[in-house]
Amino acid sequence: MIIPKEILPALNGAIPATLATASKDGIPNVGVMSQVFYANEKQLAISHQFFSKTSANLKENLRGHVQVIDPITAVPWFIEVELDHEETSGDLFEQMEMQLEAIASMCGMEDVFKLQAAYVFNVISIRKGDEVLRAPE
Repeated sequence: MIIPKEILPALNGAIPATLATASKDGIPNVGVMSQVFYANEKQLAISHQFFSKTSANLKENLRGHVQVIDPITAVPWFIEVELDHEETSGDLFEQMEMQLEAIASMCGMEDVFKLQAAYVFNVISIRKGDEVLRAPE
């Protein structure tokens, strides 16, 4: 699935995103994410600072659902994702760490927000409001 450029304003972090996951037994968990980061045309990365339950769920069940909201139009985007890998160093990790430091600085939480990993997800499907976007066949 190619991520449409139209979604980029919703990924700027102005409105916190959510990530819904479930354990292997189907017990749901929804967490608020500091940042959902455009990694490339087919992948998004989510910063992992605190989410121990989300992290445990992703080890048992790689799939999740992300919701981001466009800060201008207030239109929600619903993104089905599957965990591909996590990064603890490298360019993507450093970019996300810098962005997280800026977010923390604006919130007065410099000592609290510490990036542990960047979870990189393959995008499976995207829905904007009631519209479903599909990959061309």
